[in-house]
Amino acid sequence: MSGLAVAARDHGAAHPLLEVDLRSVADNTRLLAGRAGGELMAVVKADGFGHGALDVARTALAHGATRLGVTSLEEAWPLRDAGLGAPLLSWLNPVDADFATAVARGVDLAVPSAQHLAAIAAVPGRARVHLHVDAGMARDGAEPSAWAALCRAARRAELRGEVEVVGVMGHLGCADDPGDGCNALARTRFAWALETARAAGLRPRDRHLAATAATLTDPRTHHTLSRVGAGLVGIDPSRTTALRPAMTLTAPLVGVRRVRGGTPVGYGHEHRTRSATRLGLVPLGYADGLPRLASDRAEVLVRGVRRPVVGTISMDQLVVDLGESAVEAGETVTLFGPGDRGEPTVAHWARWAGTIEHEVVTGLGARLARRTTAVPHLRSLS
Repeated sequence: MSGLAVAARDHGAAHPLLEVDLRSVADNTRLLAGRAGGELMAVVKADGFGHGALDVARTALAHGATRLGVTSLEEAWPLRDAGLGAPLLSWLNPVDADFATAVARGVDLAVPSAQHLAAIAAVPGRARVHLHVDAGMARDGAEPSAWAALCRAARRAELRGEVEVVGVMGHLGCADDPGDGCNALARTRFAWALETARAAGLRPRDRHLAATAATLTDPRTHHTLSRVGAGLVGIDPSRTTALRPAMTLTAPLVGVRRVRGGTPVGYGHEHRTRSATRLGLVPLGYADGLPRLASDRAEVLVRGVRRPVVGTISMDQLVVDLGESAVEAGETVTLFGPGDRGEPTVAHWARWAGTIEHEVVTGLGARLARRTTAVPHLRSLS
């Protein structure tokens, strides 16, 4: 946490503030790079999991990552526009995507189907492609029944000089639970996919299956490259490793009132105060990305003490039961942070809402004021 952020919390803030601490991203990247068996790809999709794609990308590349990954090509262009020249893979595009520009700008492309391969092979230049196999999720990636034909077609396109097959990739569906048997099935299918590619005459240098959870828990999935996104910003889906969350969200109390016991709070009167108490109003709600399902479950930190959120979280506001605390309007509430001061974390909010941390951090609204704490002496990569 930066000194500025501490000062804001101690003396009050004029508006809600979302702080991203890139020092946490740097620490997490170093840890993950040390765990990966090969290279580390920093996945900065969804605006760097809501933390700022360019900031996360630059920080990760300076602290152990060697490559970048995104889903759509629309996410790739800003990285290239900013001058980031690291190897960059895009793996979720329609057949009619702008593959010509991708090839011209040096963006690697995932190929999940024969239709994608044909569209990519038809553009000028020689595309660098990663054949994508479905390792057991019935989602993106070529079905096993289509894999051998895709490999043979890719080899023919390679011989014609239309593509260079530099990689084979897959995704694990159950890596959050390292002991789940579906992980073994996925490893087996991926090994079969590699052998099939080799039998077709392909020699992919990059072979990648692991994301954050598997990078931290299963070296058998690492191959030559690990793709890590959530872990960079402090989310470990396997809950085995102490990564550091990079976000802190604070807001001022815009009103405090004393109410009697039995007072209804919020829409639908889902909550009634048990006794006389003081209620604080926080100008944040589900339009800012706070999950409505956390209503009457969530907590926030006020003057070093956890206080419950009461009533239904509204579009723009929520109510906190302050008890008999002498807290006044203008003081700052911490909704979540790394947990160092006893504040809730994003993991707490995810649990209160019955969801995952990824959904919370990527759903934070655009109207939140943001402040980024940079890593000292972070060298420019543009």
